[in-house]
Amino acid sequence: MDAYEARSCLDVITEELSEEEAADEDAFVMVPDSHSPDAFCSQCRTLTHTGSAAHACHALLTPAAAAQQMKDELSRSRSKLSEKIVEMENFASNLEEIFITVEENFGRQEQNLEQHYNEVLQTLSQRNDARAAALDEQKNRKLERLYSELLQCGQTLDASKELIESAQEVHRRQDKRAFLQAVMPVIKRVEQFSSTEVDLKLGVSLDFDVPTTDLSDVRQMMDSINLLPAPSAPVMNPQICNSATDTSLHVCWSLFSDDTVEFYELHWRLISDDCTMETPQDVSQLKVKETHCTVSDLLPNAQYELWVTATNTTGISPASERAVYMTVPSPPVIKPRQCVSSLDAALIRWDSGNTNPVESYTLEFRESDADGSNTATESIVAIPSCECLVQLQPWKRYIISVRAVNIGGPSERSEPIDVSTAGTFFHLLEDTAHPSLSLSANGLTMFYLDEDLPLSHMTFSDSTFARCVAVLGDLVPIRGQYYWEIEVDEDTEFRVGVAYEDTQRNSYLGGNNTSWCMRHIVTPSRHKYEFLHNGWTPDIRITVQPLRIGVFLDYAAGILSFYNAALRQHLHTFSCHFLHYLHPCFALDNPGALTLRTGLSAPAYVTCP
Repeated sequence: MDAYEARSCLDVITEELSEEEAADEDAFVMVPDSHSPDAFCSQCRTLTHTGSAAHACHALLTPAAAAQQMKDELSRSRSKLSEKIVEMENFASNLEEIFITVEENFGRQEQNLEQHYNEVLQTLSQRNDARAAALDEQKNRKLERLYSELLQCGQTLDASKELIESAQEVHRRQDKRAFLQAVMPVIKRVEQFSSTEVDLKLGVSLDFDVPTTDLSDVRQMMDSINLLPAPSAPVMNPQICNSATDTSLHVCWSLFSDDTVEFYELHWRLISDDCTMETPQDVSQLKVKETHCTVSDLLPNAQYELWVTATNTTGISPASERAVYMTVPSPPVIKPRQCVSSLDAALIRWDSGNTNPVESYTLEFRESDADGSNTATESIVAIPSCECLVQLQPWKRYIISVRAVNIGGPSERSEPIDVSTAGTFFHLLEDTAHPSLSLSANGLTMFYLDEDLPLSHMTFSDSTFARCVAVLGDLVPIRGQYYWEIEVDEDTEFRVGVAYEDTQRNSYLGGNNTSWCMRHIVTPSRHKYEFLHNGWTPDIRITVQPLRIGVFLDYAAGILSFYNAALRQHLHTFSCHFLHYLHPCFALDNPGALTLRTGLSAPAYVTCP
């Protein structure tokens, strides 16, 4: 039975135990027979009777409790066995990989040995042919020399025979006078021939000079036949948390066997939508001695595919399975102009700072004391989007930063932002402003210039006001208390108040049921003030013109109040149950300027009238 069959059997046992559990419990709660055991000895692990002398000093359990205890023990044993089976499965998987690697190494080693064998035989054959050719040339030289000496000897013999025949012919002459005349030249020739020494020694050695053969290269080839197997395929380790930065990856791998490795070669390439095919240009590689390496000069928040090979004197291993590592993101960028706060909360917004999406964000905040000391840092994790509403303590200052997180780990902290909960902080929303409005660099002053902008030069969107020259502000989306002030010139016609986010952009503030505002109108006779909602206003006369107006919004009390902040004078209060979150709204009905003052705590005459 293999590990997989064992696991199947365990699953079947578990199902059977689960199905029979209720039936077993019912069986144990049945009224027992007077002769049947009614207790279980936990020490002897056997059924017995209550009061049995043999088990008097032992701990006894009821059959139901004992059965439950045994079931728990069986469950724990099954869990341990399951863990063992998982280990065995992993070990079997490793053995399978090693088995395949051994087969591959054997094939490569066999091919390597055959190649070395053929190379040695080829070299020896070349050496043998060279020696045979040298011996054949030496034989030809010897035969030519012997043939030359043989010809010379034959010529000498022919000359000797001719001289002997001439002497015999002279010796046979009967005429003494003719004999004497002919004999002297013959005697001179014989004496001259006799005086010439004839070399009768063999001029050619019969022994052959056996040429020496240089077999050093063959010996080197024999020495190079290494019985060391080529390495098995390395195994890439999964990416370790916090092992990456935004431009580097720390990569680790291992071997299942004690292979001898001279060096590893790590390969990697970027994975992106624009890089779906592997080309030589986008694959980088690096040789290292250890089983780990840090790859640098990478892109932030990017996935890389990595694989590694091992090399020794015998050859190169198969490539490892390809692993995917990821660099951590770049730090986010907090947008101070879009961050708002109140007495007990803050809404922080930021840009991702990364081209590719990240998994989540972590917001970190700590209280900053007046003496400059910092308290412990708190964190909000797994934030899915680029904004977070954080609950804070009133009348405090906080240092807030953001990290981007992916599977590679968290990024470095963003540049921190200083947030105060001493009042209401917000800016004007430029994307809601009418095209005729201009906002200051700090986002707190709006200008309506004294020149008519042609309609063709105006750009409108779904969020911009099209009829009323207005702009919205942004509050923390919490139903709390908020206070802010505005400053205007005495001749400026304006509207200030609150409105729902979806208030109509083609109507005037206060002219619909989604906005509440205070309006100032300059007439030839006086300064007129209206408190408009749905186009209706009460008849209120204000004798002292307010140039610094305080606005107080209290969701819980359902009130929106206006004050002459310079005189601490209450002007008017709307009472309403606000169904949705409100936005401060500001409008200019004639050219002029309006300045917003935020970060103010609500005065006592406002909160406790």
